Amino acid sequence: MTDTPLRLVIFDVDGTLVDSQSDILGAMHLSFAAEGLSTPARADILGVVGLSLDVLMPHLAPEADAATQARLVQGYKDAYMTLRADVARGESSPFYPGARAALEALQARPDVLLGVATGKSRRGLDKLIEAHGLEGMFVTQQVADFHPSKPNPSMLIEALHETGIGADDAVMLGDTSFDMEMAKAAGITGIGVSWGYHPPARLTAARHLVESFDAVPPLLDSIWKE
Repeated sequence: MTDTPLRLVIFDVDGTLVDSQSDILGAMHLSFAAEGLSTPARADILGVVGLSLDVLMPHLAPEADAATQARLVQGYKDAYMTLRADVARGESSPFYPGARAALEALQARPDVLLGVATGKSRRGLDKLIEAHGLEGMFVTQQVADFHPSKPNPSMLIEALHETGIGADDAVMLGDTSFDMEMAKAAGITGIGVSWGYHPPARLTAARHLVESFDAVPPLLDSIWKE
């Protein structure tokens, strides 16, 4: 009998594990208002969620100069942390239905390691992990501070390096085209989720699509039997 190889399941965060749009939209409004600018449309903001802030801000404020865009980035970071601090623990950026149960079920499997690859900053991810009591859940945590923006595969390549797991034994779950393009570039199976900020039609680089967290464990078993 051969040993079961270790597998790595990497999750995007915003739009995949948690619905953070209230915090994101609120922080964008405060950041733009501080500069005397009109807040971009909701669809435009959610359409670039997942990109690093220094990459997405020129899309949202294309007519602003570089200095203003930099202030918008910092203003967003500060406003986001303030908004989260003003909300009761765990109520800000709530889990999507089934997310916590899926994480706990996968963590309980001896052949599975969990990770995250997010456009959040280190500070933002730490606060979210603390708020939801996820300490120790993710063995590899890749954040925007130390990598080029998605869809560059840097985050996933580093996650594989940290865990010693090969691309064939890893999957990436995400809600945006950036997540799926990143997974494809890293040679990792991309699993798109239907409930996030990009419509499923945009997830053209995904190998699979799921409509609920209940569908994730059986899909993983199917992928790993191939």
